[in-house]
Amino acid sequence: MKNIRVILALFSLLFFVQSPAWSETISREQIKGLDEQVQDIKKDVLAISSELKLLEEKLLFPSNTQVSLFISVSKNSQYTPDAVQIKINDRPVAHHIYSFKEVGALQRGGVQRIYTGNLRAGDHKIDVSVNGNKQNSGQDTNRSSFTINKGVGAKLVEISLGGDSLIELKER
Repeated sequence: MKNIRVILALFSLLFFVQSPAWSETISREQIKGLDEQVQDIKKDVLAISSELKLLEEKLLFPSNTQVSLFISVSKNSQYTPDAVQIKINDRPVAHHIYSFKEVGALQRGGVQRIYTGNLRAGDHKIDVSVNGNKQNSGQDTNRSSFTINKGVGAKLVEISLGGDSLIELKER
């Protein structure tokens, strides 16, 4: 039904644009009605796009193999990350260089999803390498390795920067 409405609206738009003699006789109510149809079509397209994005994520990352990694900065920390690189089972999966605005958002409590992928159930090694500085003491590179156990369901892992051990892993 929606597809027919979209096709009819597009056909009527093309028809009226190509015939200037007819377009002069169009009343304001007809133009207003056509504008409302175009707005409805835009809403439908946005809704379909949103649904497709969710379906694509479910297809590419099924919940039984999905793993998502998030980056955060510990509360009350003066740590300023410049770049992060993450490896899972010695394979690079994510890297990011932070802008000034992104660092500010992380320091205010924001969380960044840096990676979503698929892993089989079992133990997996995560290597995290962070370039940054703590309390303006100069550039520093820190590396840490962790082992996570991926179960049957989706796995959420938060990598918290700036704490006591600078890089901490929180599994959810």
